[in-house]
Amino acid sequence: MIITDPAAIEARSMQIIESELKTEIPEENRAVVKRVIHATADFDYAENLAFSPGAVEKALAALGRGCRIVTDTQMAKSGINKTAAGKLGCEIVCFMSDPDVAEEAKARGCTRAQVSMEKAAQLGGETIFAIGNAPTALLALRELMDEGKVSPALVIGVPVGFVNILESKDAILSSSVPHIVARGRKGGSTVAAAIVNALMYQLAR
Repeated sequence: MIITDPAAIEARSMQIIESELKTEIPEENRAVVKRVIHATADFDYAENLAFSPGAVEKALAALGRGCRIVTDTQMAKSGINKTAAGKLGCEIVCFMSDPDVAEEAKARGCTRAQVSMEKAAQLGGETIFAIGNAPTALLALRELMDEGKVSPALVIGVPVGFVNILESKDAILSSSVPHIVARGRKGGSTVAAAIVNALMYQLAR
């Protein structure tokens, strides 16, 4: 039977994921893992996603207070549910396309991702960083954290690719910041958005 109702499609998808999910996952992390698998059809994330202790609980508390959400791509920003974010009072921002960011990155010979993280850090306030594409964003965040210039409520570190990927993820995994990181090369903006949505859906939809 073909299912055409969007809510029914999602419900059936989650039933299939639940039935095929063989990895033991702590209950507090389960909704995030399932949402990522739903977005990617890739069960490897049941093994790949690393959660720092209390990461989900801390993220939910920050979202409940209406924290800011910063992404490293417009794609990740577009993938985050605006209705859920609005109900929580959360602003979603991405500075990657800002002319001043591009100009400064060119002048300094660095990536726009690095400059955009520096710009986000200057805003202050409680912030979740959702990084799905740019490893240099994660490396910049680690440097900013080490310098005491930013203290994220959560870092979602899931950039995809081959260059600087493992090093950037290790920089977050080895930090004390609350984090959800996709170990290895896999990830992407879709995964970053799925993690944010999974967290928000526990509070508002």
